[in-house]
Amino acid sequence: MSVRIRLQRIGRPKRPYYRVVAIDQRSKRNGKPIEILGQYDPLQETNKLTIKMDRFDHWIKTGAQPSDTVASLVKKQQPAE
Repeated sequence: MSVRIRLQRIGRPKRPYYRVVAIDQRSKRNGKPIEILGQYDPLQETNKLTIKMDRFDHWIKTGAQPSDTVASLVKKQQPAE
């Protein structure tokens, strides 16, 4: 089983709201996730992404691949070193 970390849309029409989930890559976009890792609200001005970084890192270490969108969101959220 190949696991992806990707967005799952749960918002109303024209009001997007997403969950960041670990899910089998063959599942549908809104299929049942293995684990919910956080949430993303693109309409908020600040703090758009809330994610459990310890669980995100755990899934990355076990071989899960983040989608391009999730990878860029996490990269933007992390503080510059």
